[in-house]
Amino acid sequence: MLKRFTLETNSRDQLVEVTSQIQQMIDEQKVTEGIIVVYCPHTTAGITINENADPDVKRDMIRRFDEIYPWHHHLDRHIEGNTAAHLKASTVGSSQQIIITEGKLLLGIWQGIYFCEFDGPRTRTFYAKII
Repeated sequence: MLKRFTLETNSRDQLVEVTSQIQQMIDEQKVTEGIIVVYCPHTTAGITINENADPDVKRDMIRRFDEIYPWHHHLDRHIEGNTAAHLKASTVGSSQQIIITEGKLLLGIWQGIYFCEFDGPRTRTFYAKII
């Protein structure tokens, strides 16, 4: 089954946890074993798995991405002016694959699945497919 999700981001850079939506999809489909692929079809956003216990992790990640990929660089030529967003999205990646076992996502105790916005605010979509 393929499911399309929509979300609204409210800042240029934002990590939005989507773990509960993905788990809800698994629950609705009554899947007990398999793999779920979470995919982002945008060139300036991505999907990652990281710590979901301490909100400072998200803030630190965004800050460090900005340090590595500054929004304005005098050598950037992309006319839209969002080269940094493309670089951040390529670094994070467009998808994650997570094992499903006993009906639950196989994540570490502190892990969550995040939609990573790097060129917001926008209305975004992402997809999940259970295999």
